[in-house]
Amino acid sequence: MGGVDKVKRQHDQGRLTVRERIDRLIDKNSFHEIGAISGIAEYDDNSELKHLTPANCVFGRGRIDGRTVVVVGDDFTVRGGSADASISAKPLMAEEMAHDLRLPIIRVIEGSGGGGSVKTIETRGAANLPGGVGGTRWYWFTTANMARVPVVALGLGSVAGLGAARLAASHYSVMTRNSAMFVAGPPVVKRLGQDLTKTELGGAEIQTRAGGVDDAVDTEEEAFERARRFLSYLPSSVYDLPPTAPCSDDPERAEESLLKAVPRNRRQVYKMRPIIDAVVDKGSFFEVNANFGRPIITGLARLEGRAVLLLASDPFHYGGSWTAEACQKVVRWVDFAETFHLPVVYLMDCPGFMIGLEAEKSATIRHGVRAMAAVNQSTVPWCTIIVRNAFGVAGVVHQPANRYSMRYAWPSAYWGSLPLEGGIEAAYRADIDAAEDPAAKLKEIEERLNKLRSPFRSAEKFWVEEVIDPRKTRSLLCEFARLAEPIRNVGPPMNMSTRP
Repeated sequence: MGGVDKVKRQHDQGRLTVRERIDRLIDKNSFHEIGAISGIAEYDDNSELKHLTPANCVFGRGRIDGRTVVVVGDDFTVRGGSADASISAKPLMAEEMAHDLRLPIIRVIEGSGGGGSVKTIETRGAANLPGGVGGTRWYWFTTANMARVPVVALGLGSVAGLGAARLAASHYSVMTRNSAMFVAGPPVVKRLGQDLTKTELGGAEIQTRAGGVDDAVDTEEEAFERARRFLSYLPSSVYDLPPTAPCSDDPERAEESLLKAVPRNRRQVYKMRPIIDAVVDKGSFFEVNANFGRPIITGLARLEGRAVLLLASDPFHYGGSWTAEACQKVVRWVDFAETFHLPVVYLMDCPGFMIGLEAEKSATIRHGVRAMAAVNQSTVPWCTIIVRNAFGVAGVVHQPANRYSMRYAWPSAYWGSLPLEGGIEAAYRADIDAAEDPAAKLKEIEERLNKLRSPFRSAEKFWVEEVIDPRKTRSLLCEFARLAEPIRNVGPPMNMSTRP
């Protein structure tokens, strides 16, 4: 590697070396390294080797839970992972192997990830043109693989430039909390007048809230465990279906807690995650992207062992209203479900798009329409449970509009073009103003309309298919997963807009 002193420095800073990381990530003794002795060599006049700088990319095949994966990692002990010691064919071949053999790929990233260094100008004798002759092939595979195989990226140190792009161009990314990611590091940013530490510029708090990275963990071991678990829900490529795991959890299990999960007071918030845990296989919910777009909860789960993508509203954040960030999150994960043939379950409590000046400044409606397009273009089976709110245009986006999907409502559900609160004053302004007691008139109208908006009234007109006992939710979702199993199709989806 980079020498005894560089390896010691890596350990002294609490970080593993690249081969140690790979050994802990994959099944024991399963790594088949490719190009282990590659590097940049110097020879004397007699063609005898004087010095070898090992290539700072390590890659090969290994297994996770018995299934073959490609692993490619940066060796930070050699020139900090920069291009000065890289052999571009190695990371390119890793991406090609994953693409052509249809294998998941895990990128273990530290440093610039094979990117540039200002010293490269001197060592190479010329300035590199980004994406120049032959250079675009690597970049093409970096994103193209996202439409073909599961891509996982681990940020385990300072990640900059191309390394940051490779971390972000993934289906799932996780960083340790003592790591940082940025397009350019503090010395470069300081020239803009921003004197920041690595953590202040691109630490875990910054990146997970911005959506640049999906998750943050305390240790590298936790990052490896989360990578392995994420892959357990997915097929090896778009040409396979997600695996079904053994399940000992009764599909007919009915949780009494669901009867009181939603408060009768509609102004009172409640916790959605306990509802999720009550209806999916015990311990199977794997949340992703938790700090970004927080009105929407996203994750993977199992129903009688079958993998699904789960979307759920979180009334603790803007009452579950869809912000611009929440809409972006919906687009990304619905596209992800479409890519890997995952049925979608949506536990809905959405009072509409976020309103107000900040919502308009962030172009919420444009992002909302994009989310609508992603849902409508999806072809995977879909099931919605309306837990409470379903209002406005965002309320429309609770199932694909042009095909059959399953839908159930809890008795706590209510819906409309817009909530009564605030809407009555606009619709009945003349009646209220003409009344002797405007407040009493407002209350009278509200009570009258509340009786009409019962979900049972909608069910009478078949505007909603079924109003169910909440305790029946798990049973119906497991049935949905069983019905969805034979109708999924392998191969690249027809209407795919997967984005990194």
